[in-house]
Amino acid sequence: MPPNSGLWTIHPDGEVLLRQSKHGPGHEAPMTIPELFQESVNRFGTYPALASKKSEKWEVLTYSQYYEVCRKAAKAMLKLGLERFHGVGILGFNSMEWFISSLGAILAGGLCVGIYATNSAEACQYAITHAKVNVLLVENDQQLQKILSIPQNKMETVKAIIQYKRPMKESNKKNLYSWDDFMDLGNSVPDSQLDQIIASQKANQCAVLIYTSGTTGNPKGVMLSHDNMTWLSGMVAKDCGLTSAPEKQETVVSYLPLSHIAAQMMDIWVPIKIGAFVHFAQPDALKGTLVSTLQEVKPTAFLGVPRIWEKIQEKIKESSAKSSSLKKKVFSWARAVGLKVNTKRMVGSNDSSMSYRIARTLVFNRVKSTLGFDHCHIFISGAAPLSPDTSEFFLSLDIPIGEIYGMSESTGPHTASNWDNYRILSSGKIISGCKNMLFQPNNDGIGEVCMWGRHVFMGYLERQEETMEAIDEEGWLHSGDLGRMDNQGFLYITGRIKEILITAGGENVPPVPIENRVKEKIPIVSNAMLVGDKAKFLSVLLTLKCEVDMTSGEPLDKLSLEATKFCRNLGSHASTVTEIVELRDPLVYTAIQKGIDAVNKEAPSNAQKIQKWVILEKDFSIYGGELGPTTKFKRHFIIQKYKKQIENLYH
Repeated sequence: MPPNSGLWTIHPDGEVLLRQSKHGPGHEAPMTIPELFQESVNRFGTYPALASKKSEKWEVLTYSQYYEVCRKAAKAMLKLGLERFHGVGILGFNSMEWFISSLGAILAGGLCVGIYATNSAEACQYAITHAKVNVLLVENDQQLQKILSIPQNKMETVKAIIQYKRPMKESNKKNLYSWDDFMDLGNSVPDSQLDQIIASQKANQCAVLIYTSGTTGNPKGVMLSHDNMTWLSGMVAKDCGLTSAPEKQETVVSYLPLSHIAAQMMDIWVPIKIGAFVHFAQPDALKGTLVSTLQEVKPTAFLGVPRIWEKIQEKIKESSAKSSSLKKKVFSWARAVGLKVNTKRMVGSNDSSMSYRIARTLVFNRVKSTLGFDHCHIFISGAAPLSPDTSEFFLSLDIPIGEIYGMSESTGPHTASNWDNYRILSSGKIISGCKNMLFQPNNDGIGEVCMWGRHVFMGYLERQEETMEAIDEEGWLHSGDLGRMDNQGFLYITGRIKEILITAGGENVPPVPIENRVKEKIPIVSNAMLVGDKAKFLSVLLTLKCEVDMTSGEPLDKLSLEATKFCRNLGSHASTVTEIVELRDPLVYTAIQKGIDAVNKEAPSNAQKIQKWVILEKDFSIYGGELGPTTKFKRHFIIQKYKKQIENLYH
């Protein structure tokens, strides 16, 4: 028998050995999600759990109501014929219905399957078939039409579709329900039938499927157990310094895609564990309304992906640029003070000097208040590395952004940071009760990050080969990321094994640090993507900062305020990307070349210098396909899409 027999499975109804430790963090008694939820109701029953805005008013559910309505949804799913370990697909923006469907699915013995709202019909169909989805919930008419465009014989497992937001145009189709009609179905199913299913569940069985956007080929279904969720949510809460109600009720705003593990952990599982109060942002949150929701809700904890933090940074810079010269001076002075104090604080010296207190009153508190961060005590960035420039910018404003590092296969976080455990640019420390190993480290101590603990996933659904690639014979999960540890136990991610470019000369080049430096040195650049795998030298694709269409999220031709300002300072009158590219605006092109030269000065070797660059006509976006749902580069896609421009660089 192989050493790790029992640590993984590829079957939806499979069971795994839990990686429980004998004592200390990691030894806690396993519990199922229904048990966690029940415990939560006993502790926080009368506390508000979820709030959603309907015609200018917040509608609130308490923990007791939340549980009851999830049971009702579970019974409705049973009525519709949900089979054990079959999927319940959810396609739409974050909402009460999303949460209720996901928990209802699990209570009823099914699997919660989040489907990215931005998915094409083909990608939806793949997840529906692969996860054997019996019940499918879609948000609105647009998502419904997408599903109805899939041929019936390609969705044989689907027994019913529920459209949970109005209006419904297709009311004459059989097996198509509105949310209210769906919820009423539950009334005819006896509680005893549901209780029996709940009682038969085990902590080492699958509850949630997360589809990872595969860089190549079809996405993989990451199977996460009850124990993965219930155990890790407790550890994350503890390590991030989140308190349980009633001592203090934490408040969260839910807006990042819930089909992604980071948002699910932060918005669904940790809040149930600690009795937090979750508010739903508007569906157009990422197109501009997020800040007004934050100002109204004033969250105590906030998770953003790097792109969100960069956008907030641009906003702060824009409003500072518009202020009087005195205000600008005060702002720069305060930032210098903030950076100094917070850098010292990282090494344990607490400085509450007079100048820091003045800077806090004049600048920091006001910035936080403008962003709705008045009550926020933990700021988190996840899903991709935060650039040093953004990290330092917020640190100087007294907003230390703790990076968390992890992957879907580790149920989200493998490391966490909080105010007491913080190093700029590190991903924090390994979560309590988990272990880390650097596989095959080089002379600089950089090796592949490998993980062990109760957060390691069960396996990829129906994919044995890929599962055995990810989990080695000893049971360690291999991340594919490169990292190093400092002597205080902080983990630093230095690159991805697969993302490394290997030049024709055989030199390994990690692209992310170079891309970050380009963005830092050339403020007009929105995205920089390094190319040059198997080539004689490196080149970079550049996109410029521009305005975005608020409805579609499509980047426009018009330059953003910051980019326009950059041009004016050079003496250029350009106001669109087209003007700069078509006229090869000499002032802008010279400034960009200067920035590239500055980046090359810091290159550790000649092979890591950028020889050529090109400005693309449009910024990258989810809409254009260059960015995934969490705004990570889809490198393979970009290389295909801009093949011509790349070939021109090498001819």
